[in-house]
Formats: sequence, C-alpha cells, structure tokens
Amino acid sequence: MPQTTIIGGGIVGLATAMALVRRGRNDLLVIEAEKDVATHQTGHNSGVIHSGLYYKPGSRKAATCTAGREAMYRFCAEHGIPHERCGKIVVATREAELPALAELHRRGVANGLNGMMELNPEQIREHEPHGTGIAGLYVPQTGIVDYVAVARAMRRVIEAAGAEVRTDCQLQAVRPDGSELVLTARITGGLMPPARLEEIRSRYLINCAGLQSDRVARLCGLTPKLRIVPFRGEYYKLRPEAYRLVRNLIYPVPDARFPFLGVHLTRMIHGGVGAGPNAVLALSRHGYRKGNIRLADVLSTFSYAGFWKLATRHARMGLGEIYRSYVKGAFVRALQQLVPDLTAADLVPGGAGVRAQAIGPDGKLVDDFHIESAERMIHVLNAPSPAATASIAIGEEIAEKAQREFPLT
Repeated sequence: MPQTTIIGGGIVGLATAMALVRRGRNDLLVIEAEKDVATHQTGHNSGVIHSGLYYKPGSRKAATCTAGREAMYRFCAEHGIPHERCGKIVVATREAELPALAELHRRGVANGLNGMMELNPEQIREHEPHGTGIAGLYVPQTGIVDYVAVARAMRRVIEAAGAEVRTDCQLQAVRPDGSELVLTARITGGLMPPARLEEIRSRYLINCAGLQSDRVARLCGLTPKLRIVPFRGEYYKLRPEAYRLVRNLIYPVPDARFPFLGVHLTRMIHGGVGAGPNAVLALSRHGYRKGNIRLADVLSTFSYAGFWKLATRHARMGLGEIYRSYVKGAFVRALQQLVPDLTAADLVPGGAGVRAQAIGPDGKLVDDFHIESAERMIHVLNAPSPAATASIAIGEEIAEKAQREFPLT
C-alpha cells in the first residue's frame, strides 16, 4: 500500500512526486488515466520556458516561475534534455500599448529579470529582422524546451527511486476507510481485459489532475468554489521556407484583463516555428479539435453561473477569438502586426492544446495557482501557465506542504 497517491501524470504531478522521492518519501504511487504521461496540457503547449515577466510581483506565480525557470534549466542540463535560453522580444505596435509595455518592464525588474533591454524600432529589427513595432522589450531569460521529454525524465527519476508510475489507471471514486483512503480506479490496456476496476489503498492523496482537478476534488468529497472551464488554444506552424522570418520568440503586449498572452511566434526546440495560440471555449476538456464535444463537459460549463458571468462581461473578446478560429485571415492579420512579411500561404495547421482555466462563481478568471488542503489530501485546483516552467518549484512547494501535513507511518 502506498503512503501517498498522486492523481495525474502531467508535469506538476510528476514534479511533485520527484520532490517527494528526493526527500526520501518513495513509498508513493502516481496514477495517470492515459497511456503515457504528459498527454494533455504538458504535451500540448508551445514549449516555452517563461521568464516571469508577466506576473504580479509577490504572487505565487511570480515566485514559482522565477525559481522554477532556473530549476528547469538545471534539470534539463543534468538530464541531457535539449533546451535553449534564447530570449524573446515583446513588441508594442500601437501607442495605446506603451503604458502596458512599461508596466511589463516594471514587473520584470521587480521579479528579478536582469538584463532586459528597451528597444526602439531599429533595435527590434536587430533582434528580429522581419519584426516590427514602435517599441519593444528584450527578455533574455526566456527559453524553449520539449516538456514531454522533461516529464519522461521526471518519471525516470521517480521510478529509479523505487516509486511507481501507473498509466491506463483512471480514478473513479474515493472513500475513507479508517486511517486509509480507498481509491477505485478503472484499469485499461496491458494484457488484461480491456477494462476492470481495482481498489488502491493509500494513506494520503495529492490531486494534480489538471483538466479534471475539480472533478477529482468532488470525488474526494470536497465542494470547490471554482470550476474548470476548458479553453482550446489553436496553433498554426510556419512552412519551412518561412522559418527565416522568425529568429526566436516574438510576443505582442498582452491584454491585462486576461491570462492569455495573445497570438505569438515561437521557434521550437526540435525545429520549426509555431504561431498562436488563440483562446476559444472548448466543448470537451480534451477538445483538441473543433468537432470534439463531450456532453458532460458541455453541461459542466453551461450550467455554471460563473461561466455566464464571464461570458457576459467579455462577450466581445470571446466572439473575436471565435472569429479568428474560423477565419484564417483574421489569425494571419494578428500575426502580421508582429511580422508584416507573413502571408496566409506561410501558415499550415499546427495542432491545439486545451487550457484548464479555473473560474470563480463571480465569473472572474482565477489567475494564480490555487492549492487547497483537506483531511489527508492536497488539491491543486488551478495550475495555469507558467505551470510547466514553474513545475519543479511548484512540486517542491507541494512536497513541503505534504511533509507538514502527511506524517510518515
């Protein structure tokens, strides 16, 4: 029987398990519903190691991103994972964006980002010869990496320490039984019949289920005050002949009202350039395509008053994202604000990711990490970007919390 069971084999769950085994607590089990780790949010992002530029100084996001960024670079170097500290530029294309760009600079300084440079139009072109803008900000700490490779390396560390990671193992129910928790899991794959139920007994539970985190909390008897609403981020990628248009990473000045960074251009660690993402409501928590619809997820979103408050407040923004999703020309025009030489012919579809966005009952987007404790449990109920960058630091924080709240027996 494991002392601790971690629900979710994404990068946050694996980083938490890695932090625990490094503390000598290797009597643990990670369960993941899919056939491999890093299947959802971890494996469907732009592969950026974020600097910590955007986040409110003093917030959990800012602190964990700054610490996690450097921990991520060290981990990649130690484990031979391809990565690059390439830097990025954020560009303002309109006078109205200049105050927000100045605020980003201020936040970056407050978050310890040394070496940033303010850029004039000529200096923007020195960094990105095909880029444009009336002002910019160069951030040297930003990098690129393959987070699936990172997650798999974390799994190797966990298993080498004697802990277990089980895939094809989907949590169905949780009930207390004296000093233990009884987890009912649906087991698929392998040599056994297609699906069977199995009981797992554990003293403690850590919920790192990402897109399903609120549901796992409810299975555990909690009534979380927030709800996960999935947003699909759709990407294009540049054709090889257009790679020359982007050296590294080019970002717009984001709208401070939303936790999304706007469509941007990102060189990938294994080659190629990604463009995007937008942010449209998904009709399935695994809705990587427009046609993916899951009735339970639709009902979860549309029965939630917090969603309707958000939708009413930001209807114009939402309709704009939908328009850009269906009209390629609108997507291209957004990118041309950054690189005017880009054309529609330079872009081909590049996949999508689904973001687990927590929304409160007041209709406000939960912007920071949100972690709650219950008896013998820890629930990570919101871990938005930069969770991948910050994962090692978040894992350390959760492990420290577990050390305090989960005594060894």
